[in-house]
Amino acid sequence: MAETTDEEILSMFREQSTKSKGFTLLMNKYNERIYWHIRRLVVSHEDAQDILQETFINVYNKLHTFAGDSKLYTWLYRIATNECIRLFRTKKQFLTSYDELSEKLINTLHDNSTVDGDKILIKFQEAILRLPEKQQLVFNMRYYDELSYEEISQILDSSVSTLKTNYHYASTKVKEFMINE
Repeated sequence: MAETTDEEILSMFREQSTKSKGFTLLMNKYNERIYWHIRRLVVSHEDAQDILQETFINVYNKLHTFAGDSKLYTWLYRIATNECIRLFRTKKQFLTSYDELSEKLINTLHDNSTVDGDKILIKFQEAILRLPEKQQLVFNMRYYDELSYEEISQILDSSVSTLKTNYHYASTKVKEFMINE
């Protein structure tokens, strides 16, 4: 059976009689992809689940405003990313700096790791968590989600050249951390 297209999902969502079916198809199609995008940013499964739920609530409430200027998944990533940033800012109110937030996420990463064989992956994730917020966002979207710079530009509302610079600096810092730590 062929996968339902975004256009079909949007069409179903816009029709009152098939609205819930359209939304269910949208969630089934993008749930896992959005979850892992969020999870890489916030580390904690519980926080990722909360943000995923908030993301889909926002999507449900705003999907009728989707103009189609970008791909649907790009629009979904923007909402999910904004929810992650909102969480970071909320947590920062209780912490003194982004570095303190990063350390808290790194501790969560180490506390949640159950397999010793994944030490390199944990070290790699720690390197990413030590990046400044913008570099971390760009690196995750480019490296893990394999989004183009143009798509990331739409999500983060930033220029492609700035994103390329952020990705370059992020990659360099991750490599240095992996070699030197």
